[in-house]
Order: sequence, then C-alpha cells, then structure tokens
Amino acid sequence: MTYLLTVRMVGNGPLFGCRRAKSGSWSFSQTLSYHRLVNKVYSTAEEAVADIADGSTIMLGGFGLCGIPENLIAALVQKGAKGLHTISNNMGVDGFGMGLMLEAGMIASHIGSYVGENRLLESLVIAGKLKVTLVPQGTLAERIRAGGAGIPAFFTPTGVGTVVAEGKEVREFDGRAYVMERGLTADFALIKAWRGDTLGNLIYRKTARNFNPMMATAARITIAELEELVSAGEIDPNNVMTPGIYVKRIVQGRHYERRIERRTVRAAEAQR
Repeated sequence: MTYLLTVRMVGNGPLFGCRRAKSGSWSFSQTLSYHRLVNKVYSTAEEAVADIADGSTIMLGGFGLCGIPENLIAALVQKGAKGLHTISNNMGVDGFGMGLMLEAGMIASHIGSYVGENRLLESLVIAGKLKVTLVPQGTLAERIRAGGAGIPAFFTPTGVGTVVAEGKEVREFDGRAYVMERGLTADFALIKAWRGDTLGNLIYRKTARNFNPMMATAARITIAELEELVSAGEIDPNNVMTPGIYVKRIVQGRHYERRIERRTVRAAEAQR
C-alpha cells in the first residue's frame, strides 16, 4: 500500500497531509508551529559550543577586533578544545579575541591574511610551534565565499609570480596568468551579528559585517552571537543579510568590551 505525503505552509507553520495513492482523499494533521520543530536559541554561549571537538576546523568572523564573536570565543576557551584549525582574517591581539585561544594553546594551524598585532603568534611561528598560512585578504574572502557556494576552486591573478603561487596550478586566460585557489569550508563558524531573530535571520551593523556573512554559509554548523535577539517576524525580510537557513544556533551575547585595536589620538594643543 502506497501513501503520498504533502506539506503546506499555513500561518506560522507547516500543515502535513497524506492520502493513499490513486484513491482516497487527503487527510491533514493540525498545523505545527515551526518553533516546536526547530529551536535554534541557546541560553548560554557555553551550551552553544559544547560539542566543538578537538581537531575541529573553525571559522571566526571579524576584522581586527570589529565584529568578533567575543562571548563564543570566551566560551570556547573555557571549554578548552585543543588542536583546532582556525580560519579568520586575523588572530586578534595579545590577551583578547583569538589571542586568548592562542594563549591557551588551543590552535594547531591558522589560515588568515593579517597577523601583525599579536606578538605571541609571531614567537610561536618563529619557533615552529604553529603553522600559519597567509592568504591575500581578497583571496581569503573569495575562498570562503566559494566554499559556501559549493565551488571547489577558482582562478585569480592575485599572487601570481610570488610565494603565494608556489605549489599551485597557474593557468593563462586571455593572455594573463591566474593561480588556482581552493574554496574553504569548516566544521563550525562562530560569527557575530548586531540583530537576529529566533529563526536565525541576521543583520550586521556597519563594518562589523566584514567576514561574518560569508563564513555563515561555509560551515557545517554556524553559531551566531547576537547583540539583540528579537522574535520571528520582527525583522523586515528586505533587511536580512544572512538568511536563517544558514544558521543552526543562536545565542545572545553579553558584556561586550568593544576594544579599539590600536588607539590613536591627536596631541593636545598648546594652551594659548
């Protein structure tokens, strides 16, 4: 005996129905709330990162100290996972951001584009205790975007004729040389958004947008830290920057330091 199944979206949830093939009428069950099927909201950052295992590959959003998932990083440091392979634009600074992960000895290798603000990182690389792969910033962004789009590789002129191209395929297109770069994916992506709803739809604020949206698409499990959590339907769909389909877990962050990476002030003018 064969049955057919259909799902209709009614109101705020799906309506399930079935009937016997080739005969009979449809019989629909009651509407089920989407919130009862999927609960993405975690009460604490510690719960959200609890299953990140040793050796995982993790993408971390942010640019400098702007738009970094401060609370998720702190929770991961508290968990104490080891041998992590991180992908991020930079490695934070000494004593803050990803610098805390570095100090805790959690990172085995790192892919990024800028590492100039972290003295500990420099000493570990020179000592051969940490593997770092430097990637031109635009290429890094595109490698992550490609990974999220299911594109295994692409060609770019950036890096041709430099150490960046060593060991990679170089091909000529229309008389210009291009180097092949592989797309990047991860087990987890820890990202930061300004506002999000309970379904995982996200909005980023100004330059805190940076690497967060593309990383959200390129990981098996994306965990979003929010400054403001609202109910489903409170965000205008036209304003959504990352659709909730990419986000598996949500946690509302607390106690943001919002540090300035390098503070520069104008010298005080002489009194007249």
